[in-house]
This record gives sequence, C-alpha cells and structure tokens, in this order.
Amino acid sequence: MGNKTIKSWFRGFKSDSNDLKTRNLQENSGKSKSKLKKLVLVGNPNVGKSLLFNKLTGSYVTVSNYPGTTVSIDSGKCNISGENYEIIDSPGMYSLSSITEEERISKLILLEDEPDILLHVVDAKNMERMLPLTLQLIEAKLPVVLVLNMMDEAENAGIKIDASQLEEKLGIPVATTAATTGQGIGELNRKISQYKLKDGFNIKYDEKIESAVQKISDLLQGEYSVSSRSLSLLLLQEDSDVQNLVKEKEGSNYTFIDNLLNETLSQFKQPLNYLIKMKLQKEATGLVSEVSDDTGEIQIGFREKLSRAMINPLTGIPILLAVLYFGLYQFVGVFAAGDMVDFIEEEIFGEWALPLVEGFVTSSIPYEALQSLIIGDYGIFTLGITYAIAIILPIVGAFFLVFSILEDSGYLPRLALLLDRLFKKIGLSGRAIIPMVLGVGCGSMATMTTRTLETKRERNIATLLLALAIPCSAQLGVIFAVLATSSSALWLWVIVILLNYIIIGFAASKILPGSNPTFYMELPPLRVPKISNVLRKTYTRLIWYFKELFPLFIAISVLIWGLELTGILDLIIGAMNPVLSAIGLPVETAQTFILGFFRRDYGAAGLFEIQDALTGVQLLVSAVVLTLFVPCVAQFLVMIKERGKKVALAMGAFVLVYAFFVGFLLNLILSTLGVVL
Repeated sequence: MGNKTIKSWFRGFKSDSNDLKTRNLQENSGKSKSKLKKLVLVGNPNVGKSLLFNKLTGSYVTVSNYPGTTVSIDSGKCNISGENYEIIDSPGMYSLSSITEEERISKLILLEDEPDILLHVVDAKNMERMLPLTLQLIEAKLPVVLVLNMMDEAENAGIKIDASQLEEKLGIPVATTAATTGQGIGELNRKISQYKLKDGFNIKYDEKIESAVQKISDLLQGEYSVSSRSLSLLLLQEDSDVQNLVKEKEGSNYTFIDNLLNETLSQFKQPLNYLIKMKLQKEATGLVSEVSDDTGEIQIGFREKLSRAMINPLTGIPILLAVLYFGLYQFVGVFAAGDMVDFIEEEIFGEWALPLVEGFVTSSIPYEALQSLIIGDYGIFTLGITYAIAIILPIVGAFFLVFSILEDSGYLPRLALLLDRLFKKIGLSGRAIIPMVLGVGCGSMATMTTRTLETKRERNIATLLLALAIPCSAQLGVIFAVLATSSSALWLWVIVILLNYIIIGFAASKILPGSNPTFYMELPPLRVPKISNVLRKTYTRLIWYFKELFPLFIAISVLIWGLELTGILDLIIGAMNPVLSAIGLPVETAQTFILGFFRRDYGAAGLFEIQDALTGVQLLVSAVVLTLFVPCVAQFLVMIKERGKKVALAMGAFVLVYAFFVGFLLNLILSTLGVVL
C-alpha cells in the first residue's frame, strides 16, 4: 500500500470517525452537551490494548470487515468524569520509525490526527523493551499517559515497579492496571480526567545529531500535530511517511531541509536510525533500573509451564494436533458440519420451511420463470438462503467460536513461534500464521491481513498459498463431513493438501526474489478465555457474516438462475466436460466448481448435495480439486487490490491449471493402484 493509499484510507477513517462522533453526540444530546474528545490507545501488539479498550468502552466494536485482525481499527465511546470520549484502538506498533503496515497506519493516526489523550499501553513485565516508544511519544510532545498493564503478571514474575518514581522521571502520568481483572481502571480514569500537558523527559543525542535536529527544526514552517524535534529525528532516520508529509507541507522549502539531511547523514558511518534507537534503548534501560526491582520470587505456575510446552516442538506439535482434531475436526467438521447441518437442513428446512415457501410461491406467483427464481434448483430460497443458513452458517459459527477461544487464550502467538522455523522453509515467518489461520475463516479477509507481513516477497507467497491451499471454514467443515465416513480418504486429502502447500511454498520461495523475513512477536500471557469475551466476539463475527456474506449468497443465486435461464450455464458445463472426464469426475460435479468460483463455501455445499452420487475416489478427487481451485470472486478482487492486477491474474491462472493437474495425477495414481475408498 503506497503512502497516498494510506492517506486516503486514513482520511476515510477520519470521516467515519466524525460520523461516529456526530451520532454519539446526538445520542447523548439529552445527557451531555460536551464535545467528544479523542482518546487513542497505542502500544506493541499483545500488551492488552484490546482488553483495556473493552474495559473503558464496555463494548467490543470492530470497524474492519473482519473482526480481530491485526490491522483492524476498533472505535468506541465512553464517559470519564463527565467528559465524552471517542476511543480508538490503533494497530500494534513498536516505534514511530515504522516497518510494518500496521505501524505505518498507527503512526499516521498520530501524524494526521490530533488526539486529546494518548494512552501508551505497555506490558509491565517487558517495560525495558517498550519504553523507547514512550520516550518517542514524549519527544513528539503528544498528550501521553503511560499505562503499565499486566501488573498482576509482573508481580508473579517477581518484578516490583515504583510507578510514582517513574512518573516523576518521565514527567507524564503513569497508571498501573491489570485489564483482565479491571484493576487500576479507576486510577487510569482519574489520570485521564486530570491530564495537563507539560514538558517531559529530555534526551540528549550525539552533538552532530542535536545540531542537525536544531537546524531542521528551525527550517520547518508548516503546522504539524507533533513537535518539530520529533519530525527532525524521524527525517534523520529516513522515515518515508514523514518525508512525504514534510515535502507536502514545506513545498520548495524542503530542498534546504533535504540538503541538510544529506549533509548530516554523510557524517556518520552507521545509519542514524540505528544510533537513535540505541540511544533510546539505553535511556529506557537506565530508567527501568532506577524504578524497578526484579529480584523478587518468581512464581512459575501451570499456565507458564503450559505456555512453554506450546512453543517446544516436542510438546507443541502434539498440542497443535489435539487443537486441530478436537477444535476443527470434531467440533467444526463432525458436530457443526454433520449433526447441526443435518438437523437444520432436514428437520427445519426440509420438513417445515421449504414446503411452506414452495406452497406460497406456487399459489401466489403464476409465472414459472419467477417461481424458479425463488424455489428452482438455483432459486434464492432453495440455493441462496438454504446454503447460507442451513449449511454454511452452523459451520462458520462453530469456527468463529473456536477461533475466538484460541484468540482469547493467547495460543495463536505461541503457534506462530512454534511454526516459525518451518515457515522459514517456504519463505514466510511465524507472523504469517495469523493470515493462515484467518484464511480458514475467510480467505478474503486473510488476504487483506497479508499487508502486515514484512516484505513484498512474503506477502506474495502468503497470498498465493491462501488462494491455493487454505480452505475456508465452511469449505473445510463440509469436506470433513463428506469424507468423514472414510478415514483413509480424509487422511489422503489432508496429506495431498499439505504436500501441495509445502511444495508450492518452497518453490515460490526459491523463484521469487528477496530474502527471508525476520520474526519478532510479543507473547501475551496464557489465559483461560472469558465466556463473555468469546461470545461477544463470536456474535460480532456472525453479524459480519450476515452483513457481508449473506447478500452475496442471494446475488449469486440470482446470477446462476440468470445463466441457467439463458442457457449460458449449460454451455459452461459442456465446456468443462472434457476436463472433468480427464480427472474421472461425472458431469454433475461441474456445478460444484462453478459455484466454488463464486464462493468457496458455495462449492463445498454443492459437493455436499451430490455426495451420494459419487464414489469414494471421486469424492476425494473432487474435494482436493475444490480445495485447490481458484479463489472465490471476493477473494480474487481483494488479491487484485492488495497485489495488483497482473500478479492476481497470474496467481489465478496458475491455481486454476494446477488444481485440475493435481486432480488428474491423483485420479491416475489411485486408478492405477486400484484403490477403493
């Protein structure tokens, strides 16, 4: 995403925020006439920002298309001491000198917007690593309050912190909290309501750097939301976003600034980015040594032991297999895709809803073509609503529940650490586990989250693998249900998909230029998921499903009905016959692949409907090809947006040919060996 794209996105976000402000003011017009102030939460990932956001707002609000992604912007409102606040939970960031897309977006919130209060949330156990960002925020003269979160866990780790002494040294308010229990929220509210901006901690850099900072500051003439000193330091660190911002505001004056920058940079053998960060880290280390004591007794409980087991390959792999077996296979595959789907489809829709709708339509609509639009083979009710509610909804809902539990427990970052070494072999880092897991929920949203990966090469590889070998939850659940009667067929499907994932990932890492990404991720504490949080997140995601995907099911039904009415659908099926014959599949499966192009879960539902007409081998081949088949229209459009038209078209063409090629090889091998499933 280029700088202009980010800026336009951010302007759109600010516009949405303004709309939210207006709505909130209207809602509270009878209670308070005060203007909404803006409170922004910043900090590293996995420090409890979202939990603190929930405690302050009393609700879980997700602004992005897919809740819980690492690039989502959460917004809510609260009242603190009579003041109305709009609260924004920004994406995770480690420094104002950004690397990832999430950091860039968070930085632009600070550069482009003007928060009334900035809460820098840090993990009290890892304060030394996180205070450099605090020092940068103080240098920027932003209205920052430092929040030492997870104080309960710091105490369990034998760490004692003198918050009042730290507050005195930094010159900013410091609050101690434990967001999981609500400890310290009252104190934090008091710090927010009584906040007054004043000069904070002052850092002195190398004389040459200080001289350059002063000269650049004197040249800056535009109006900015951060201090000229902070801008000067970011310019010296060659931050592209700040360079673009200053160029835009300074005009011809930027030439003098650029000359001064080049002159200063030439005087140092090492990058100034490195030197400045080392100075910030040294100051942070000194502060921590003065205000904290880590000689207390460390309490290693069951959770810490379990956490260590999750990232140790010897114990972590069995734990992962148990999660996959019980979470995805048994709960999503067997229970949701089997028992729940059977009950809803056969008992509710088959016995009650469908006969009722058919009777009403045939008696009230005299035209056969319009009748088929609602209750025909591809009708809005018989295909769209039935598939969306009776087949897909139970599976998606079950996956959202499992994902929310894993997310709240802190397991996903540990899974990322566990798989990092393996992912390096296919050109990815452990960080890519987030889009891969999200891909099991929805490939479109997972493709959007690839923007958080470090390099262009890694983003391309992740996008290709998501399009090729990561089935969405509904598709996965239906495939589990279809193949559940034959354990050998199910295991063959798992092996084939996994092998293709590894082979294509490895080949892409060798073909695409670039180096392997680095990997750094904070490990949040392992927790027992709170039922209220899990249910709230699951509910929010189900609302997203109905808002974003349910209309697509209806639209696709109408489109396919139109193709059938005009005879185009028969032509497409006829054109597919030679390909299907080559991989040993009957003509009935053509509909499955056509539906799969519009939506992957639609195709899976189509396979579910015709499973009785296929042999075991044909079911396996169909399931493999359908999994590897081209991504659905929505995911393909996101691929174009994120990777560009040429790259997306090349990936789509490759996946289409490759899926049927694998199906041909699989059918040939099974037929030659005389395998019966």
